[in-house]
Amino acid sequence: MSSTVEYGLRLLVGLAGGWLVIVTVSGAIRSFVLPRNESVRLNVFVFGGVRALFNFAARHANNYARRDRILAHYAPVALVALPIGWLALVGVGYSGIYWALGVKDFTKSYELSGSSLLTLGTTSEGGFAINLFSYSEATIGLLLLTLLISYLPTIYQAFSRREVVVAQLELRAGVPATAAGLLCWLGHDKDLLNDDDQWLEWEKWLVEIDESHTSLPVLAFFRSPQGGRSWVLAAGLILDAANLLFSALEVARSRQVELTFTAGVLALNRVYRFFDLNSETKPTELRTHEELAASIPGRQEFADAWQALRKAGLPLRPDEEAAWQHYHERRQRYEPALKFLGALLMTPPTIE
Repeated sequence: MSSTVEYGLRLLVGLAGGWLVIVTVSGAIRSFVLPRNESVRLNVFVFGGVRALFNFAARHANNYARRDRILAHYAPVALVALPIGWLALVGVGYSGIYWALGVKDFTKSYELSGSSLLTLGTTSEGGFAINLFSYSEATIGLLLLTLLISYLPTIYQAFSRREVVVAQLELRAGVPATAAGLLCWLGHDKDLLNDDDQWLEWEKWLVEIDESHTSLPVLAFFRSPQGGRSWVLAAGLILDAANLLFSALEVARSRQVELTFTAGVLALNRVYRFFDLNSETKPTELRTHEELAASIPGRQEFADAWQALRKAGLPLRPDEEAAWQHYHERRQRYEPALKFLGALLMTPPTIE
């Protein structure tokens, strides 16, 4: 290889290495610092690869409890894999830069890159320029690890706040949890719509779901501590309860309930659209079509809810069929999101 060709090749590899470092650092910053729901392709690749392994294991589980235990490890493992992927790409990128700056061969460049990234490598080859890049690589490596570690408390605080409401809803909605059960609990003192404080709390929770699960999408995959719980089911429970209130009950509407319903529809659909745009994160058929169909309330389930509300003594509208039509039409605003997220996150099977 002539010296001119080798020089040109080294230059191209160095430019490619610099581009790889910039893209990786930019992805890390957009993942945890940028307060916006921006999809980072590098993260999608890492999470998609880890998810494929967990999906393979989950498909071979013989029951839901086993699948849930397997998938409970997915988000933590993927989160740990993310900085490993970042560091690997930065190491390869700097290897190209060192080779372009005159290090003897690519193997030596990779050794220097690994030493700089994981400790603080220095070399006498190339003098000041190479040592300057070596120190910058050490700084970037430390920055990437610190970035993730510093955001772990933020992630787990958001997870904890989410799960408190999920647990409270389970207590209030009965076993199994149903929208009719939640309405019966709210209406136990016949003051169903005047408890605006409760609906306001749920509105705030849904707004936080909207913000946190799109700006920090890994949160969506953190499963509840109890196997039968899910933030998706909890959000659907609130929306179904508000929908039943609007459709089935002969009571005045509360503006706060309407705000809560709107916030929930927006939150679920925004999370749905965020993940639906990335083909690598689309759900695989971990649940059968029968299980998915059973998780979407139909006419019979509405009839069961109607009877539960009647038994609780709540004021029903005179026409059950008209109430069902109103309920069904309104549910189309969030049912696709519930179905998609339920399959993506493999929510617990429910019986409405």
